[in-house]
Amino acid sequence: MAKEKTKEKTKVQETAKPKKAAKEKEKAKVSAEKEIKIRPRLLDVYRKEIVPGLMKSLSYKNIMQVPKLQKIVVNMGVGAAVADSKILDEAVKDLETITGQKANIRKARKAISNFKLREGMNIGAKVTLRKEKMYEFLDRFINVALPRVRDFRGLSDKSFDGRGNYTMGMKEQIIFPEINVDKVTKVLGMDITFVTSAPTDSEAYELLKSFGFPFRKKEIKTGE
Repeated sequence: MAKEKTKEKTKVQETAKPKKAAKEKEKAKVSAEKEIKIRPRLLDVYRKEIVPGLMKSLSYKNIMQVPKLQKIVVNMGVGAAVADSKILDEAVKDLETITGQKANIRKARKAISNFKLREGMNIGAKVTLRKEKMYEFLDRFINVALPRVRDFRGLSDKSFDGRGNYTMGMKEQIIFPEINVDKVTKVLGMDITFVTSAPTDSEAYELLKSFGFPFRKKEIKTGE
């Protein structure tokens, strides 16, 4: 009796193995298809076009030398929040709408009596984007938001920090189409920092230019 039960159990297990393998294979296929669908366009551009292009133009001998974009930090300083906290609430909401990620509240590090600012008071919001969200934001920023800036004449190449990072200020959050202009009660500006792995500003410039940054004119000397 026991032998019959053991044989029956073994038979069931053997029958279940192909089904389990088929399910795992289907799951892996769906996962691969999902990854392909959500992979940002600029990530593919970086891997297939920018990396080979920079290796050739900057004479890199190793692919690991090619600089990459590490993160994008979007920061909104809201000094008016000292008098009206609702303005900060609106800034946080707009920042999260623009970036698609939850914002972190920034607090005052020290008190400034002239501005009625107390230490620890909420005065801004910040979002740090990495990986897929970083590339998605970058794509929208370059191809959708920047062309909506009034009297836009290109980006300055003087905003690098000497360590391969680039920071720029935007005066209005309404350049992003995700923001409903009719619901905006106060126009807010922001600072956007593009952090790269480039050891020099000139290499960071070439990286960002390859992504499509519309720089006005290059004034950084090679090897700076």
